[in-house]
This record gives sequence, structure tokens and C-alpha cells, in this order.
Amino acid sequence: MQGAVASTAVHEGVRVSLADPALHTRTPGEEFAWSVRGAGTAEDRVIPFRAHLPAVFPLFATRPRYAVRHLLKTASVPDRTVPFVHEPPATTLRASGTSYDTTPEAAFAPRMSEAELTDLSVAVPLPAGLLDEPSLLAAFVDYRVLVRLSAVENDALLHGTADKKIPGLLTLPESRQAPLGDDLAEALTSAAAEVEETGGSCDGIVVHPFTYWELVKGGVLELLGKAGITVSRTRMIPRDQVLLGDFRAAATLLVPDVASLALRRGAGPEGCDLIEATTRVGLAVHLPQHFLLLSRD
Repeated sequence: MQGAVASTAVHEGVRVSLADPALHTRTPGEEFAWSVRGAGTAEDRVIPFRAHLPAVFPLFATRPRYAVRHLLKTASVPDRTVPFVHEPPATTLRASGTSYDTTPEAAFAPRMSEAELTDLSVAVPLPAGLLDEPSLLAAFVDYRVLVRLSAVENDALLHGTADKKIPGLLTLPESRQAPLGDDLAEALTSAAAEVEETGGSCDGIVVHPFTYWELVKGGVLELLGKAGITVSRTRMIPRDQVLLGDFRAAATLLVPDVASLALRRGAGPEGCDLIEATTRVGLAVHLPQHFLLLSRD
């Protein structure tokens, strides 16, 4: 990489900083494979990207499986603490009346808050000899490493991060909770209406894959789609829980476009090499009361 003049390319809407000016477009995996070619036996490499790496997992473009991130609106932000407006209820939530003064949002208490950014990372062992196969290495990064980083992001958004900079959507103190009954369709339709009691529009649901395919079998998934509700399925939510909400109004995923792919020589199990993918994000929760968590006892 020494002596190369950096250029910029855009691949599927993602801006990637390229070290090779002869190339115009390249996936993160292809850029990584090009950048680590001929790496010495003890040499680590870190390749920065101006991108949100979970968003460029290639199969998201060809199949309708939605991550939690897809339910949220996304904002490009500077790489620093981000101010936002937080609107918790000023009093105990009540059923909405038929005039504005008797709606719950008439008593919301807006205030300024701040969201911190944090790094999400995943390290994946590299099979011996893979560094010598650039095309295979690129595909491994794009299809196997980035999907793991997306799972880490699902985990962070639902459960929060260890540094507390991202609050978990499943554990927001001001969100609402209700029991999940045995009749799944009835539970979801009633809960969707309950979400809208705070003035929002239920636009998303997060379920475990087992619950998702139960919805498919019963024809409920198709009906939810017709109602404008996007269903995200992930193993990061327990099988006995369902999260509903007005996701796009309630929270914003903050993306500063700071990311990297790193080669860590000998840092893995039994001294194998690792590839470490890192992306920086934040989460601004504006209206926690727009989320409703259903749980089965």
C-alpha cells in the first residue's frame, strides 16, 4: 500500500476508500483482499472504510430477510456524541381519548439528550492458506464475516452494549410490556393497536425465526405486510418474546461511517490469523413508549 494514492469508490451506495487508484469500484472484501496481498508473516493490517459494514452484506439485496437495523430510520452523523430530543411520558400512560387534550402525547415531556457512539466488532478465524486466494478471501469477507457483524449489531440493538452506550430495545425502562397469549395472531393484532395508543403507527415487529415461520404457516405474515408492517427475524430475541413498535419514529440508528477490516496475525485459536470487522454506531431513542414487548410466562 505504500506509495499508493487513495481514491474513492461507491459500491451499492457505500463509499469505500480505495488504496489502488486504478480501480473504481470494489466490495469491502475485495478491498481487504487487495490491501493484505503479500502481507508479511508477523504484520497486522488495518484497512479503514467510510461505510457502515453491516449494511453491505450482499445477500440483503437479494432476499427479504430484515435485520433489526432495517426497521429503524438511519442518520449520517459526525463522529462524536450526538444530541437528540427524547420525549418520555410525563405521567402514567392512559388510554387515548377522542380529543387531542386526552391523548397520551399531549402530556409527553420533550427534553434534550445525547447519544454516544460505540464500536461493534467481530473476529473470525481465517483458514490457513486463505490469504493466498484473493478471490476466495474477498467472498469470505463479504459473505461470511459481514453477516456475523450484522448478528452482532442485532444483539447490540436488542440487548444493548457492555459499555451502556447503546440501550437495548428489549430493556428500555420506559417501554411497555404485555403478556403474549397462545393465539399469536390475536396477540399481535391487539398489540399493534396498543402501540398506536401513544400516537404512533406500528410499522415493525421483531420475532425469533421459529415465530416468524409460524406466522408464515398461518398466513399472518402476508397480512402484516399488507398492513405496512415489516417483520425482522433474528435469533437474538428469545422465542417467547415479540417486540412491536413504531420503530421509525421511536429511534434513530446513528451512523458516522467509521469502520475497518483488520488482519490480526497469529491472534486466533492455536495461533491462526484473524480477520476483525468493526463498525461504529449509536442509537437515539426518542419515544421509548412507542415500543411494546410481548412475553410468554
